[in-house]
Amino acid sequence: MRLIRATLPRLALPVALSTLIAAPALGDAERLERDLRAFFADEGELTIGEVSDALLRSRVTAEALRFDAAEGDRLLIDRYRVSGDYERPEEVTLEGVRLEDGLTELLLLGIDRLVLGEPGWAVPPGDDEGLAAMRLGSLAAEGLVIEHGAELAEGVGAEDALGEGRLAVGRLRGETLSREAIGRLELHELSGTGLPLEEMGEGDFTLDRLLLEDLEGLDREDEQRLGRLELEALEILVEGSRLLALEALGLDGDLGDGEAGLRLEALDLELTRLIELSPEEERTQMRMASNVLTDGSGQLRLDAVVDARWEEQDDETGRLLSESQLSFRDALRLDLDVEGLLALPEGMTHADLVDGERLLEQASLNGGLLILKLSDQGLFGRLATLGAAMEGVSEAQYLEQARTQAQGFGMMFGPQVEALLAGLVSLMEGSASELEVTLDLPAEKNLQRFADDPLALPDRLAMQVETR
Repeated sequence: MRLIRATLPRLALPVALSTLIAAPALGDAERLERDLRAFFADEGELTIGEVSDALLRSRVTAEALRFDAAEGDRLLIDRYRVSGDYERPEEVTLEGVRLEDGLTELLLLGIDRLVLGEPGWAVPPGDDEGLAAMRLGSLAAEGLVIEHGAELAEGVGAEDALGEGRLAVGRLRGETLSREAIGRLELHELSGTGLPLEEMGEGDFTLDRLLLEDLEGLDREDEQRLGRLELEALEILVEGSRLLALEALGLDGDLGDGEAGLRLEALDLELTRLIELSPEEERTQMRMASNVLTDGSGQLRLDAVVDARWEEQDDETGRLLSESQLSFRDALRLDLDVEGLLALPEGMTHADLVDGERLLEQASLNGGLLILKLSDQGLFGRLATLGAAMEGVSEAQYLEQARTQAQGFGMMFGPQVEALLAGLVSLMEGSASELEVTLDLPAEKNLQRFADDPLALPDRLAMQVETR
């Protein structure tokens, strides 16, 4: 008797705990089935193979879901799992997702595995208002495939981008996602077929990696702002031939931390292929431009770097510095350095300076400096040859005409303009390989005036021109 009495207290606690755990788990399984049926109610017929709960973990799983929509499509889900507190689960996981045409069984959408982190629900809300308010702490997907993109994309306004082809994503990771903004979204192993390329028809593409960070304003047309963008190894093909290739692209569009920039590495454009795909009436001029830019190779190679930074002096003024390089292989290199002292109006911060339109309309310039350097890598000599051929004269005669025209413009617009045009002539004749222009920027309360009246700039700017 003593042994029994001594043992009972030891058994009481585990038994009581197991009872408390088992009861909610059983309830969660019933709630999951009920909520899934409610979500698909009035839209078609839903069948569920089995709903079960885990004994050792807070997890409930529905298996072998099949939904036959009234419109004819069919949705299959091998496994639907809710982990954590049912009211506010840690994760909702879907495995083996397949949306197909109910008649032909052709795949429309497929996902090997989809994990929604901190969704705020076990089953999505069925009303439009609830769907619009959805927030995800994280998102992970593997083996995403979209076929016949236009049919699926109409609902999100992406039919023009996807066309009617196929889009595949090997892996996807996201953080802090909503209808209004994306904190971070990273995709790997992207590929697509049937990409609309307007008059050129359809193309295919591959992309190793795409990263988006701090994308805001998704619900506000023309008010989107992107903090960061990265692309790696992009290739676009048309009819099996490469049209464009890009090693890397990096964009930091957020000047809020004091720095922003752009990196474009090894953009290769097959101009010969592009010309073949263009309307016949445009091909002659395009071939002329291609020959000048690429020295007849038909392959344009471009690299670009833009670095901008903000040095704050007080609450309303600061110094904006920008260094840019643009290089066309075997043609031209352009270096542009800008330094400006800006006064910002009330309500505008340096983070808003990436908005060029707002910068021109609201910021004031308290002086600055601009240095532009052109380095010839073969382009200007070819321009002289082309100009002479079009005029039907020798290159020497063409260059002499260009000098005379530079003097004429100098009489009209001043010696600074004449010096600039004479420097360009020197590049064409080969007596110089670099042209550097230095401008002292005047104070201006309305920067838009610079854009509205560019012909008045020579009278307002102190310009120095040097050739080397």
